[in-house]
Amino acid sequence: MQLSPAQAMELWHRVTVEALNQELPDLSARQIALLLHIYLAPPPHTVRGLSLDLNMSKPAVTRALDRLSALGYLKRQTDMADRRSILVKRTVAGAVFLRDFADLIKGQARRV
Repeated sequence: MQLSPAQAMELWHRVTVEALNQELPDLSARQIALLLHIYLAPPPHTVRGLSLDLNMSKPAVTRALDRLSALGYLKRQTDMADRRSILVKRTVAGAVFLRDFADLIKGQARRV
């Protein structure tokens, strides 16, 4: 399916409004990008690696991880091989959120 720029913007608008109507957590673009990267790219994920992969500062990654961790969408764990490094792990709650969000996108895409 090829979308025009106007259709793409309409789709994004519909998705964000529907997410708010369904009372899904209000995530920033940075938080969504980080969550999607963690679930789509093969692990392991570290704060340092996420910062490099997404061209974000480590403090920005850490703030986004704080919010996503508080929601239960991921968890952080000390890397036992390198105790200075923090591993970022997927959770069932995060997978369920993204599955529901993907279903919401598919439903709205049919309407565009």
